[in-house]
Amino acid sequence: MHTLETAAPAFVAMAHRIVWCTAATVTPDGRPATRVLHPIWEWTGTSLTGWIATSPRSPKAADLAANPQVSLTYWDPSHDTCTADCDTAWEDSPEERQAGWDRFKHGPAPVGYDPAIIPQWTDAQNPDFGVLRLTPRRLRVMPGTLMLAGQGELVTWRA
Repeated sequence: MHTLETAAPAFVAMAHRIVWCTAATVTPDGRPATRVLHPIWEWTGTSLTGWIATSPRSPKAADLAANPQVSLTYWDPSHDTCTADCDTAWEDSPEERQAGWDRFKHGPAPVGYDPAIIPQWTDAQNPDFGVLRLTPRRLRVMPGTLMLAGQGELVTWRA
């Protein structure tokens, strides 16, 4: 088992390189549901927080209202994978929504993008725009390219 200080930087480096992840939630009737998402992660040196720009009116929002947890897995063709199991919370105040909008608009390439490219999201206060905060409970980083060569190490961390 690794510390957050060693797992988080490895996770962020791989997640930001891969960009897109499969996100799994549980529906209100207990069924699994997946979709592809594009989070941004922030590592401060002591804490890791993920952010997803998404609609608070989506099926995903209904899933999270019933069970506010999500599992995110990134994969690339070299079989590098990383997973974050997270608790979630909506950032609802006008200031938090604007900060979320700006976080994506001014985010580093390749994970940053202008949220206004989504036609329904005209600005940070649009009711279709939401900011979902991710607080990891578990991280797993598996550099497949190195593991296949017998040189890599599986990195895991639990809160």
